[in-house]
Amino acid sequence: MLTLSGVTKRYPTGDRALTDIQLTLPKGQVMALIGPSGAGKSTLIRCVNRLVEPTQGSIRLEETEITRLSGNALRQARRSMGMIFQEYALVDRLSVMENVLSGRLGYVGFWRSFLRRYPQDAVAEAFRLLERVGLPHAIDKRADALSGGQRQRVGIARALLQSPKLLLVDEPTASLDPKTSRQIMRLIRELCAERELAAIINIHDVALAQQFADRIVGLRAGEIVFDGLPNELTSDMLTTIYGEEEWDTTPEPMDDEPAAEPPRARVFEGLAAGGAQ
Repeated sequence: MLTLSGVTKRYPTGDRALTDIQLTLPKGQVMALIGPSGAGKSTLIRCVNRLVEPTQGSIRLEETEITRLSGNALRQARRSMGMIFQEYALVDRLSVMENVLSGRLGYVGFWRSFLRRYPQDAVAEAFRLLERVGLPHAIDKRADALSGGQRQRVGIARALLQSPKLLLVDEPTASLDPKTSRQIMRLIRELCAERELAAIINIHDVALAQQFADRIVGLRAGEIVFDGLPNELTSDMLTTIYGEEEWDTTPEPMDDEPAAEPPRARVFEGLAAGGAQ
């Protein structure tokens, strides 16, 4: 469905954010991108929808060569790629419903959206999506009155209103507490299964990636250093991705500190064994 061949991003300074990325993402697969800060995860996602211009390489979504498009053709191709942002990218003064309906901007144009003249079928689908993501009671609330988890749910509904073939998800849990993070990842996973959507999720929480993704790709310094199943992510591979660390040991607490929780690496196998929820 999505194929990246030789994708490289080089900045004018000569620094490389991505080097020769080769990836194929089939329909319906949820893939997690992990790696340290600066590894190129967000850049990779943004190269797919051309928010960042790749320096070289090919990006193909089904039969469309994304890297060759411009103008209206690129705008139309972006309809097929729903983006979910870390900071939600909502318009605070607008209502939840208005923010969700903005997902149809690529179809109705600026003036119809400015005048709130959305097709009735789009409005009906927005109601259904808000019901599905658990926000039917918040339709008329302003976006700035919502919690972080609620804002992320609005962002998910907005992306799905585009009727995308692919979801690009950039750190969806970075600002959320652990319980809400699990709920958001579970929701994304369920929606992808229901709609046969492929997804690329940039995520720092490796335990969540193992629990909710079908496949994990590890980046380091702009290169792929791991591509496999969640249960194949060993301590040695975590060291390859993130650098040297005592992944299999629990650090001794200081005398004046409570005992630390087990490190995420220790719970990886248990989470993976549970499968996606």
